[in-house]
Amino acid sequence: MTEQQNVTPTQAEINAALQKGLTQAQQDALRNARVAIVGLGGLGSNIAVALTRLGISQLYLYDFDRVELSNLNRQYYFLDDIGQYKADALVKHLRQINHYADLHAQVVKITAENIPTLLGSCDIICEALDDAASKAMLVSTVLSTWSDKKLVAASGIAGFGKAEEIISKKINNSFYLCGDGSSDFHDLPLCGARVALCANQQALLVARIILGLEEKQND
Repeated sequence: MTEQQNVTPTQAEINAALQKGLTQAQQDALRNARVAIVGLGGLGSNIAVALTRLGISQLYLYDFDRVELSNLNRQYYFLDDIGQYKADALVKHLRQINHYADLHAQVVKITAENIPTLLGSCDIICEALDDAASKAMLVSTVLSTWSDKKLVAASGIAGFGKAEEIISKKINNSFYLCGDGSSDFHDLPLCGARVALCANQQALLVARIILGLEEKQND
């Protein structure tokens, strides 16, 4: 039996695999979009994986925390990631999906002061933070700083509620929100399947925005 050799596919081969069935214009739109993910926990890590599998290759990833054992019930990390910075561990996994992705990862805590520098070059921003005050700060700062950027945030993902309770809605021309809007992880457990549902709703919204499908729906 001939031993199979591991050969890294070319960039063109990976693009073709990830974007099968899309038009050239759609492929170009996805590849050229610059998407930021703020927070790389249960939401952010799963959003990044979904976007990379969609062929979105320009990602800006921000988190200051390290992977802990307690994260493994819902976050896209593994036992050998424990102790590593989430930003570093996630890049390692995303490279296994698209070796040629243009990934900008920083170990940093997002503040109102550094948001203009860190997020200024991005077209779409995904809010994926745990703390309610940090969520509110990010949303408020982004919406008050830019009128041309899209913000996709999340609220209410805890517990074992029904899948159909996790919905996405357009708040205004710049702001989209996913989740059930009410469940609180301080009172309810964080179910990995439900967190991933919300993360994938956010990723799908990002793709729809990039491809112009949200604008068409609201015409």
